[in-house]
Amino acid sequence: MTTTVLISGAGIAGPALAFWLRERGFAPTVVERAPALREGGSAVDFRGEQMTLLKRMGILEDIRAKETAMGAQLIVDTRGKKVAQMPSVFFSGEVEIERGDLTRILYDHTKDDVEYVFGDWITRLDEVSDGVDVGFAHGESRRFDLVVGADGLHSGVRRLTFGGEELFRTDLGFHTAGFSAPNHLDLDHLGQICSVPGRTVMVASGRDRSALNVSFVFASESLEVERRDVEAQKRVLAERYADFGWEIPTLLESLQDADTLYFDSLSQIHLDKWSRGRVVLLGDAAWCAGPGGSGTGLAMMGAYILAGELASAHGDHEVAFARYEEKLRGPVKISQKQAAGIGTFLAPKTRFMVGYRNFLYRILGSRPMTKVFTWITSRAANAATLENYDAPVAARG
Repeated sequence: MTTTVLISGAGIAGPALAFWLRERGFAPTVVERAPALREGGSAVDFRGEQMTLLKRMGILEDIRAKETAMGAQLIVDTRGKKVAQMPSVFFSGEVEIERGDLTRILYDHTKDDVEYVFGDWITRLDEVSDGVDVGFAHGESRRFDLVVGADGLHSGVRRLTFGGEELFRTDLGFHTAGFSAPNHLDLDHLGQICSVPGRTVMVASGRDRSALNVSFVFASESLEVERRDVEAQKRVLAERYADFGWEIPTLLESLQDADTLYFDSLSQIHLDKWSRGRVVLLGDAAWCAGPGGSGTGLAMMGAYILAGELASAHGDHEVAFARYEEKLRGPVKISQKQAAGIGTFLAPKTRFMVGYRNFLYRILGSRPMTKVFTWITSRAANAATLENYDAPVAARG
């Protein structure tokens, strides 16, 4: 009997896990709250051992066909004057792609033999002796052998299984936001970063030269803003950046017309254990590190390892989950440590620290330091070992 696995989340970690579970003889189903695949989003990059994983999946060429091909990042002051320049490899790795494009590639490689359910989400998880009875917001209840929460920082599966998010979330003291705007700066495979104390804006245009990817990072304690109240989030950004200067007035005008907006805290998730019974967490749901922690690549590595361990254990989830966690705890620790100070680096809180950060950019962007900084940024990417699991086997329920 084939082992059935319900995966919550059709972002990146979920479809990546579905890819490998299908290859290993399991029957995965992916449920996604959004009515369709989420388009757009910030760019994600891959480097080091993660490139080998992309080749093994057979999707590297698809990714290269959609890569941003970003060039340098220019650090400018509020007058638009360049104060430093960083080579593309520092921010864009060996290959970079917009999140929505990567999600589409993973979906296209799995949709023919993986069940996807959009516009629904898990509301109940009741473990029984031979499976998990799952209740949904809209669909009928179903039983699965295993359940995987790959549903991000605000994971519903984690909440249902382990308890409220506040028990495991550590806020880093910053918020971030991202949206797409018209490329009024006429950037061509180029990015710009501008900072004032406690606030930064990053703009870049890659594959689609008509569009400008805009990212805000700003120092902030907890904000009383509903996660799905986009208009309230836009008001917060307009207030926080009103006196910033530089290109902000034009960007804030574009913000009002933006169809989609990503807005969230920079936070990490820390759990003593990533599984309970037949339920296991993957990616940000289990170990969210934040920007700079190679989170996307690590989530995809985690998907490969989880599926491989389940196959090696012939579906014995207790053995597989323990091995999966044992192999990823070390890499996750490195990832979280590397990302812990990213907010302070991206949006220094004082004028002195902004100047010092820009000075570091000039030093790190110099030719002698390129190899050193590349090694630093690759630590998290190379922390997880890409093992050679046995050929696909039929899993037993």
